[in-house]
Amino acid sequence: MKIGLTGTMSVGKTTLVKALKKLPQFKNYKFATERSKYLRDLGIPLNTDSTLKGQTVFLAERCAELMHDNLITDRTIIDVIAFTKAAKSINYYDAEDFSQLASNLLVEYDYIFYIPSEGIDMEDNGVRETDIEYRNLIDFIIQNTISKYQHKIKKFYKVKGSTEERIEYIKKVLSL
Repeated sequence: MKIGLTGTMSVGKTTLVKALKKLPQFKNYKFATERSKYLRDLGIPLNTDSTLKGQTVFLAERCAELMHDNLITDRTIIDVIAFTKAAKSINYYDAEDFSQLASNLLVEYDYIFYIPSEGIDMEDNGVRETDIEYRNLIDFIIQNTISKYQHKIKKFYKVKGSTEERIEYIKKVLSL
């Protein structure tokens, strides 16, 4: 089973994946969490400065994750599409072409859980963008991407609450 979490920055995706990793129900899963600092240190521009080449690296990462049978990841193809569309250096037509190609991989996820940003404070981890307007833009694009490509998404759920409440909801959805 391939499970992806999507949402704008600083909504608790990585925290949730790390918490799920501790549960016995997921002992046979591969867990993938953000590698932004590693990629930034390689010289790959992030956030508003991202480039088409950089987003292609991020897409390749998501594809590599999807090659595993049992996966829980804190990033999905949806996130890659959103950051591509929000990048200042990527023109509209290239972003649309990239998004169309990337969207074909959405069928690979068995479940996608979207975490909205409402009511969640923005945290600075030293890597991510901390501009609240940019955060809201990413969230808006994620929601539009979900709507546009919903026909390619097998099972989609919106998850809210504390980390513990999110875990219980996910376990319920997965019938665990």
